[in-house]
Amino acid sequence: MQYLTEYREFYRQFRTRYQTTGSILPSSRALARALTRPLRNLPGPRRILEIGPGTGAVTAEIVRHLRPGDQFDIVEINGDFVAYLGQRFENEPDFRRHREQSRILHSPLQDVPGQAVYDIMISGLPLNNFSLSLVEDIYASYERLLKPTGTLSCFEYAWIRQMKSPFVGSAERDRLREITSYLQEKIRRYQIDEELVLLNVPPAVARHLRF
Repeated sequence: MQYLTEYREFYRQFRTRYQTTGSILPSSRALARALTRPLRNLPGPRRILEIGPGTGAVTAEIVRHLRPGDQFDIVEINGDFVAYLGQRFENEPDFRRHREQSRILHSPLQDVPGQAVYDIMISGLPLNNFSLSLVEDIYASYERLLKPTGTLSCFEYAWIRQMKSPFVGSAERDRLREITSYLQEKIRRYQIDEELVLLNVPPAVARHLRF
């Protein structure tokens, strides 16, 4: 029942705000577990930031693994998703149990303050939908906010840029080519692990980076 509620809200946002939502379905439990693997393996207390949680499919996996002393921040730009997540922290036992150590920030990632703040960052931002300049700003924020020993976990849909390219115009192909080149360089320099998650729609690659 919870998944159906999430799906309805996610699909509603997909129809009206595709650029910042990026998918028709919330992330699967398998993808959420792949993204939270570094969190589960890190002793506490930990400072955790989730970026672009949407309806909270990955958030639900994070709160299951929060420990005493952890601090969990969530940053979301979409006001409807912020309201939906607030209801989950009010109404669902796993969320409510950790309400006092969690906070939701209604803002873009770039406005989150601090330097070397977080041990774990988990991002659901659909970078393939953005301009190169925005992706560069987002990565600058990733690097600013993550501790030197911290881990950024993020994902992209498998083969998505290659599949889209034949069906779009030249300007969009150029944008995708720029994004591909930029992200591949970040992966080459910083990735420490990756995992192909087939049990997701569409299949996704979870990546773990350390700056």
